[in-house]
Amino acid sequence: MSDMFPPTRTAALEKLSAFVPKASRDYAAQRNYDRGSGQHDNVSTLSPYIRHRLLTEPEVLEAVLGRYSASSAEKFVQEVFWRTYWKGWLEMRPAVWGGYQQGLSGAWDQVQTQSGLCAEWEAACRGETEIDCFNHWAHELVTTGYLHNHARMWFASIWIFTLRLPWELGADFFMRHLYDGDPASNTLSWRWVAGLQTQGKNYAARASNISKYTDGRFSPLYQLTSNPEPLEGPPHPPRMDTPIGNRLDPKKPSVLLLHEDDLSPGWLFDLGLKPLATASLDATNQMSPLQIAPQVKSFKADIMADCTTRWSASLGPLTTDLTTAQQIENWARAAGAEQIVTPYAPVGSAATILNDIRALPVIRPLREFDRRAWPHATAGFFKFKKKIPELIGAMKGLQAV
Repeated sequence: MSDMFPPTRTAALEKLSAFVPKASRDYAAQRNYDRGSGQHDNVSTLSPYIRHRLLTEPEVLEAVLGRYSASSAEKFVQEVFWRTYWKGWLEMRPAVWGGYQQGLSGAWDQVQTQSGLCAEWEAACRGETEIDCFNHWAHELVTTGYLHNHARMWFASIWIFTLRLPWELGADFFMRHLYDGDPASNTLSWRWVAGLQTQGKNYAARASNISKYTDGRFSPLYQLTSNPEPLEGPPHPPRMDTPIGNRLDPKKPSVLLLHEDDLSPGWLFDLGLKPLATASLDATNQMSPLQIAPQVKSFKADIMADCTTRWSASLGPLTTDLTTAQQIENWARAAGAEQIVTPYAPVGSAATILNDIRALPVIRPLREFDRRAWPHATAGFFKFKKKIPELIGAMKGLQAV
C-alpha cells in the first residue's frame, strides 16, 4: 500500500485541509510541474479519494471556496469539474465505453498472438524502453499507484505516437495500476491524447515541454515522434439524455448495495433509507481482462471497509465482496427485500454488474450535484466550464455526505 494514500476518510480530510491554503495562486503557478515520486506537494493528490467519493466534490469545493474566491481558485475548481464533465459526457455516450472495451479485447488478442507486439508492450509496462522519462513514469505508476496529470499526458502521447502501441492497452495499464483509475476520466483522456475525443486534434509530447516541467530531470531530445498525426476513429455516437436517477421510496423493504463509485452514503439515509441489510460490491474483476494490481485491489477493499465501519450503525447486517448480479439477487432475496437501493453508478465496472440484475428492482438515486452538472457536458469542456459559476451557486447548502 502506498504511503501517499492512507485508505481512510480521516486521512482524506487531513490531506484536504493541508492542501486548501495552496489552492489559489500557488496551485495555479506550480500545478504543471512534475517533481517526481513523493514530490507532488504542488497538487492536491486528492483524486483517489474524490474518485471513490470518500470525499465528495461539494466537500472539496466548499473547503477551497471557504478560503478563496472562485476566481482566485479558478484553476483548481476547474480541475474538480473536469472529472464531473468527463462523467457527464460518457453518460450521454455509453457506447464509447463499449467501444473501448471491444478495442481492448482486440488489442489483447493481438498481444497474445504477435510476439513482436507482446515484447514491446511488456517493455513499456515494465519501463524498459529507451526513453528514460517514460521508464521513470512506468515505475512510479506501478510502485505508487499515482502519476502527476502532466506525466499522464506525456506518457500516453509517447505510448501512442512514439512506441506506437494500441491506446486501449495504455488506458488499461493505467486502470490496472492507478488508485484513482476512473472509467470516464481515464478512457476519455487517453482518447483526447490520441486525437479521438476532440477529433483531429491530438496531444504531442515535446522534449522541451518535458524538460521545463520536470525541472530538467528529463530531456528526451530526438527520442519522441514530432508532429504525429492524430489517430482516426468513428464519429461520436448520438447523444442520449442524461440520467435523472430513481426516486427512493423508503417505506418499501430495502437493502443497500455499496460500490466503489460512492463511499459516502449518508445522503441516502437522509432520504429515509433504513436498509434491512447492506452488502458491498467488488467490481474489480470487471475493470480489465488482465490482473488488477494487488495494491489497487487492497486500496479499494480498505476504503470500502472504512466506509462500512463509519456507517455501521445504519447498515444492518453486512455482507462483503459480492461480485456478480446473481450473488446480489440471492443476497437481496434472502434478506426479504423488495428493492435494491444503490447510489447511481456511472458508466463503468459497477454499472455493468448492476445492469445485469433482473430479479428485483434496482433503485439508483442520483446526487443533486451530478443531476445538475452532467446535462451540460454536451460538447467540449470550454462550453461546460461556462456553467461552473452557476453550478457552484446551486451547490450552496447541498449535503456533502
